[in-house]
Amino acid sequence: MPFALLKYGLGDDYPYEREPDLPSPTELKGHYDVVIIGGGGHGLATAYYLAKYHGIHNVAVLEKGYLGGGNTARNTAVIRSNYLTPEGVKFYSASVRLFENLSNEFDFNIMYSQRGQLTLAHTDATVRAFRQRAEVNKHFGGRTELIDRKAIAELVPTLNLNPAGLPVLAGLWHRDGATARHDAVAWGYAKGASQRGVELHQLTEVTGIERSGDTVAAVNTNRGRISCGCVVQAVAGHSAVLAKRAGFDLPLVAYPLQAMVTQPVKPFLNPLVSSSALHCYVQQTSRGELVFGGGSDPYPLYNTRSTLSLKESLIASAIEMFPFMSEMRLLRQWAGITDMTTDYSPIMGLSPLRNYYLDAGWGTWGFKATPICGKSMAELVASGGRVPELIQPFALTRFDSFQQVNEMGATAASH
Repeated sequence: MPFALLKYGLGDDYPYEREPDLPSPTELKGHYDVVIIGGGGHGLATAYYLAKYHGIHNVAVLEKGYLGGGNTARNTAVIRSNYLTPEGVKFYSASVRLFENLSNEFDFNIMYSQRGQLTLAHTDATVRAFRQRAEVNKHFGGRTELIDRKAIAELVPTLNLNPAGLPVLAGLWHRDGATARHDAVAWGYAKGASQRGVELHQLTEVTGIERSGDTVAAVNTNRGRISCGCVVQAVAGHSAVLAKRAGFDLPLVAYPLQAMVTQPVKPFLNPLVSSSALHCYVQQTSRGELVFGGGSDPYPLYNTRSTLSLKESLIASAIEMFPFMSEMRLLRQWAGITDMTTDYSPIMGLSPLRNYYLDAGWGTWGFKATPICGKSMAELVASGGRVPELIQPFALTRFDSFQQVNEMGATAASH
């Protein structure tokens, strides 16, 4: 590579030819074996794994906007597996392991950075809960432990250990916590999928689902009708809306989730830090910006607008944790739309329709599940509907059988 670069720089007869990452737009075909609705991280990952590991190439990914332009572009890129339940820990631990090798698999840098996550405990009850979480995580291979105030002060010297009069008693230290560039994850999956024959159709909105009994026969779009062998729904915050078009309901409620970022400063904060009492998290990006956010808005809404009230409350909490942030300038604020379930776990697998598969209910925790979700959904599609063991606990039917996977409180700030 250095020699090729030198030859290009010094020579005048060595043309630099670069293949485009994505092919030019094409016309829709009349039929695809698999139609994936949603061109975010999950939809693109499913297409990639179908083509690369299952040999299914007649696949169309339909995106009403641009690739990765929904929640994939609107999250804070946190990757972790320190959940509450055995089902959740096993699932997200598998995703962390896939994330660790994604740059090598893509030959494309996703800027993966394993920096750890520290969640602060301010009450004795929280300390007990964290101790239980640490043991569950250790049992399933995660690197999570309970640490004391002294260890916290050494890990994050700039942290205020008495925010808002709520002394920090201990912390849940998750060494596997990481971040990655969310756009790059989507681009890597998109590039790999398109190289293997998958068609990526942007500005293609699904307007209707044609059914024949309990089977999907075709998908109608603003660019025409497509017959298909099966459909995968991966549309994040609009999951309930699309399911309604297919003729069934999903137990989801959509809420906006906001975050914001400051001007860049010199590096001082390596791990992500969140507070269980202040319901706020703070992390520093590789560019030096401070990203902070908290919980979802308190009312349902299909909107990605930012609000002054949430900005004020988040800033107040962030300044309690890091008082010197009061002198910093805020650069931008944004929001995504989260599709929340009652047990704070996703809905994956089969739907009431025989050939319509669900990837929904991701709330605020969808980005960190991107690789394992794509891998699991590809296995489901390739097997003709046999649900992989790893995602069986997240079936839609669990709400009828009262077998929820309760992850409420799995972090201090929604995700």
